Amino acid sequence: MQQEFITPYSPEQNGMVERLIRTLKEQCVHRRHFESLQRASRVIADWIGFYNHQRPHQALGMKTPAEVYALAA
Repeated sequence: MQQEFITPYSPEQNGMVERLIRTLKEQCVHRRHFESLQRASRVIADWIGFYNHQRPHQALGMKTPAEVYALAA
């Protein structure tokens, strides 16, 4: 894996990640008040697991990312 940088102020170059972050904020982070950084980290980690393994995605034909990844392997 290699880190890549996009042109500053051009989120269209990184659209999938921008969309994931927006969904994370809307469906997880903005709906809660976290008592600590550790609690926030745990809740976000759980949500990412849900997002990848249980939540169907319209763009993936109502499959989860894990299902699509398994089919591609």
